[in-house]
Amino acid sequence: MKKVFITGANKGIGFATAKLLLQKGYYVYLGSRNFHNGISAIQELKADGLKNVECVQIDVTKDSSVKSARELLSKKTDVLDVLINNAGVGITGPVEETPTPEIRNAFETNFYGPINVCKAVLPVMRKQNDGLIINVTSIAGYMGLPYRGIYSASKAALEIATEAFRMEVKGFNIKMTCVAPGDFATNIAAGRYHAPVLDNSPYKEPYGDSLKLMDEHVDAGQDPDMMAKAVLKIIKDKAPKGHYKVGELLQKASIVLKRILPDKTYERMLMNHYKL
Repeated sequence: MKKVFITGANKGIGFATAKLLLQKGYYVYLGSRNFHNGISAIQELKADGLKNVECVQIDVTKDSSVKSARELLSKKTDVLDVLINNAGVGITGPVEETPTPEIRNAFETNFYGPINVCKAVLPVMRKQNDGLIINVTSIAGYMGLPYRGIYSASKAALEIATEAFRMEVKGFNIKMTCVAPGDFATNIAAGRYHAPVLDNSPYKEPYGDSLKLMDEHVDAGQDPDMMAKAVLKIIKDKAPKGHYKVGELLQKASIVLKRILPDKTYERMLMNHYKL
C-alpha cells in the first residue's frame, strides 16, 4: 500500500485528491494547518468508509511546524512514496497597493513552504531510493495576470525552482513534477487575501471590476475531481513529465499563445479578457 502525504488536504483540490487516492487503495496522511479542520475532513472521509487516513497538522509557513510534521510522520511510517505539495493561498490587488507583509505571506505559503516540505521529506525518499514529489502550482504562474501579479509570481517561482530541483534529485531515483490547475470550483476565493478597494485609489474601478470577474471564474470553475484524477494519473506514470496543466482548453491554450504571440499582442488579449 503506497503512502501519500498531502498538504492543504482538508478542503478543495487537496481533499478531492485525498478522497480519490483512498478509494484507489492508497494510505493518506492528510496535512492541514488547522488540526480541527483536518479531523473534520477525516471524519467525513471515514463516514464514506475510507479508513486508511490520518491527520498531520502542518503550517508550511512555519519551519517549526514543518519539522514537527516530519517528526510525526517518521513515527507513523518508515516509507513515504508520494508528497503532494498542495497548500497554497490566493492573493489579489494592485501590486502598488498590496501590503508588503501580505506579499511575503503569499511567498511563504506558495513558494518557501513547499520547498521546505520537499527538504523535509527528501532524506526519507533518498534512503528508500524512491519517491515522487508533486508541486501544485497554477496556470496563473505562466503569465503575469493583472491584479493577481503576486499570486502569479509566487506560483511561477515554484514552477522554475521545481525544474532545477527535479534534475538535482534524479540521481536518487526521486521524481519531481509540477501540476498547474486553472480555475476550479473551490473556496479559494473566500480564503484568499484581497487588497482593499480604496475609494481614493486610481485602481478603484478596474480592480473592483477585475475582482468580480475573478470570483465568477472560480465559481464557474471545473470540479476538483478533475485535478484529483490528473494527480492520480501522474502518480501512476513511471516517468512523469516536468509540467502538467489541468483546466479548461482556453486556459491551457493561453500558455501556448503566450509563447507564440508578440508580447504586445498577448498583453492586449489579456487586457481585453479582463476588460481593462
